[in-house]
Amino acid sequence: MINRLFICLIAAALLWLGACNTGDEKDDDRKVFRYNDEAGISSLDPAYAVNQPNIWGCIQLFNGLVQLDENLVVQPCIAKRWDISEDGTEYTFHLRNDVYFHKDKNVFHSKTERKVTAADFVYSFNRILSPEVASPGTWIFSNIRKEQGEYAFEDLNDSTLRISLKEPFPPFLGLLSMQYCSVVPKEAVRYYGEDFRSHPVGTGPYYFKLWKEGIKLVLRKNPDYFETLNGQQLPFLDAVSVTFIIDKQSVFLEFVKGNIDFMSGLDPSYKDEILTRDGRLNPKYSDRFHMITQPYLNTEYLGILMDTAQQSVRLSPLSNRKVRQAINFGFDRKKMMRYLRNNIGTPANNGMVPQGLPAFDPSASYGYYYDPDTARKLLGEAGYPGGDGLPPITLTTTNEYLDLCKFIQHEVSDIGIDLEINVTPPATLKEMKANAKLSFFRASWIADYPDAENYLSLFYSKNFTPQGPNYTRFADNEFDRLYEKARNEINDSIRRRLYRKMDSLVMAHSPVVVLYYDQVVRFVQNNITGLGSNAMNLLNLKTVRKERRPDR
Repeated sequence: MINRLFICLIAAALLWLGACNTGDEKDDDRKVFRYNDEAGISSLDPAYAVNQPNIWGCIQLFNGLVQLDENLVVQPCIAKRWDISEDGTEYTFHLRNDVYFHKDKNVFHSKTERKVTAADFVYSFNRILSPEVASPGTWIFSNIRKEQGEYAFEDLNDSTLRISLKEPFPPFLGLLSMQYCSVVPKEAVRYYGEDFRSHPVGTGPYYFKLWKEGIKLVLRKNPDYFETLNGQQLPFLDAVSVTFIIDKQSVFLEFVKGNIDFMSGLDPSYKDEILTRDGRLNPKYSDRFHMITQPYLNTEYLGILMDTAQQSVRLSPLSNRKVRQAINFGFDRKKMMRYLRNNIGTPANNGMVPQGLPAFDPSASYGYYYDPDTARKLLGEAGYPGGDGLPPITLTTTNEYLDLCKFIQHEVSDIGIDLEINVTPPATLKEMKANAKLSFFRASWIADYPDAENYLSLFYSKNFTPQGPNYTRFADNEFDRLYEKARNEINDSIRRRLYRKMDSLVMAHSPVVVLYYDQVVRFVQNNITGLGSNAMNLLNLKTVRKERRPDR
């Protein structure tokens, strides 16, 4: 109890400090947007924008050639327009001539501002591919053509960039919207070296001011930002202040007090306080907060190791497809969402591809639903009638998802499956999952870019490496054939049909137990406007406005 109280007091103190000061001056006359990120930022270098905290920080600081709007449609950014060759392998980008890097007296010694050119993108993209940098984003350029040992990024002149692919890949523009593809100045990277992670220099709507790691990050308005909205220069805020309090209950209490402007997602510690059972905002907060929801490109699932080269897999009852299918039929996803998620999210009865993507098929017959009689029948056909002779099956998860796993454990016990739960730290689960050390594990996949190919890549046999996403080690020749055909298909409707065929094939083999399609849930104070939402849960603050509360 004392430790809990101590944590809360420290959290409140740090949040109060963040609210009172954005760096080196009082913000009495400033419009400062405050949010907390309990996971913590590990780097502000876009080369390492591998998780949501890093991505959110980099979005404020950097820009790329293109960007996504709230409907996940690719829009111009530093590139004002582009041309694509008829065969889909050559992209020519025409850049704006009014984009400048943030001022940094240590890096740019001249008094004139440093304009962004096509050569900066060539440098930035080659940097992502550099073994010395070891960026987790190298995979996004795996399809870039090489000419005489050099990657085919060409600056035809200061305002024209050409990128050549080995083969057509229709989602390529979506890939370029990722933060990995942000433009960075060579001078700053060379000056700061490894410390560029904590001294970022970009072109974004905010520039870097202060970062006390684990405590507070402060970004300030870029007065020279190039984008406008309805003739008004962006951004509208004066600053962004981020705290890193781990205790989610403390953060919720500070949000209720008005010391934080925004919260994303739900936590069991406060979900029943802020939401009704059916997933609406608690009426007692309706005059103080706004709740924003929409489908989230995040599929939550249980993965099953399919690598029959491992003896442990061959001997496991999960090597039997009918056992895997019995688990899929053996629990009630609707009840799980109602009681454990307050109906935030959608039961996953339609395959691996989530709601929010055009390839999602709401009428798909290839998914799974609650049918305990079918589950028992499948167990009997697998040689385990009523569960007789079926050894215990171990499911590995993290503490955050223990409630969901216990629910499934209880449900499948009714059909004769003895499910044991192993709780492990997130880092351990991630490492063991990547190296095929877990036979049954909880996982999720958040879209890197808005295309179903990103989800189906989890089952492509050539993605077996620890860096690849095929954690189940699923391999099927027909799936691979369809996957490779879809990657090169330019026609959207044909590609969508191929995606659905692949999704149905995966469901038939059942290397996964898909749980639910997630939902973006955002809570903001009622004096915040202009904060939209999108199915990738990207945090874009350049159009946000904050009005002063009359009582503050």
